[in-house]
Amino acid sequence: MKCVFIMEKSIAELKIELLSMGIRSQGIDKGRKGGAGPAGGRFFRLKDNSCVNAPLWPNYTERSPYYLHNDQVFFNDTPLDDVHLISTPNFYSRSTSDKIPMKKIALLHGLNCIASTIIQTCIYWKKHLSCQFCGIELSLQAGETIPIKKPQQLREVVGVAIEEKVCRHMTLTIGSLPRDDKGAAFYINVVKEIKQYYDIPIHVQLEPPKYKKYLENLQKNEVDTIGIHIESFDSNVLQTICPGKVQISLGEYEDAWKTAFMLFGENQVDSYIILGLGETDLSVIEGSEFLLERGVIPYLVPFRPISGTPMEATSTPAPSRLIKVFTQIAQLLRDYGIDPTQNKAGCVRCGACSPLTEAFKYL
Repeated sequence: MKCVFIMEKSIAELKIELLSMGIRSQGIDKGRKGGAGPAGGRFFRLKDNSCVNAPLWPNYTERSPYYLHNDQVFFNDTPLDDVHLISTPNFYSRSTSDKIPMKKIALLHGLNCIASTIIQTCIYWKKHLSCQFCGIELSLQAGETIPIKKPQQLREVVGVAIEEKVCRHMTLTIGSLPRDDKGAAFYINVVKEIKQYYDIPIHVQLEPPKYKKYLENLQKNEVDTIGIHIESFDSNVLQTICPGKVQISLGEYEDAWKTAFMLFGENQVDSYIILGLGETDLSVIEGSEFLLERGVIPYLVPFRPISGTPMEATSTPAPSRLIKVFTQIAQLLRDYGIDPTQNKAGCVRCGACSPLTEAFKYL
């Protein structure tokens, strides 16, 4: 009976449960604890070339019906033949030419995405205005990474990852910087270095820059996709949870999204919306439609508590809520003709931290 129950779940429903409840595990590397995005998990391959970044660290995973034993995932006592742990890549044991461990420079995300936070500090942390869910500087404090990654270091990691056949595209992130370009110049230096040697699509993420010329420069210098992340469309949530980012007006975001869409084209611009910060479902639906009207992919990601942050004890959203919301967003994607499966690089293409693509295909 349990086996039938599992088999009747769609890939989207299975992925939602794994993201929400996590997987119990012992005696295994449970992934990074800090960082700028969803942490505390390992990547698992699902059917149909899908993957999931399933939480392993937080305490709530001890209540999950899913557990990992000897690399086999079970639902209660039923083995899941379609959920496979992705191995730690070999390049994690190698170093760059300047003797920095490669795993401190970039990490494998999902099936074949190499990701790096090229500047691991954030001005909001220094001003005590950090996003309450974010652990960008925690991994730096723990010695798991370095403050600034050099273009050559990143190029060397990409080269080794390509040889290992675990790199088909790349995600670059950055802490918030007190600069008009919000870090665009740093991205350009990295992208130029990598693309001199390797023909892979690259995604970058930044806040709305002061002038549109900075977005134009990114496109001219071969950035393929871009994320301009608002985090939430609930103004009360932003005020409380993202006290630094709330200083950026919706109008500034809108201008940046419109410019980015004109430069990068259909299905190549996204904005994170985090589910589980205290927002209403209505704000998620209306905010997603606001983005879709402007050609932007609403990249909905379930909240995940990171140890050491002010929200470390906050619960993840329930699977029932996620299924309801993602079903509605999937229909909106189809209504507006936005197809996340056509995204060239980055978080949307990787898809490990969100069931958006699976919802689009199966819900």
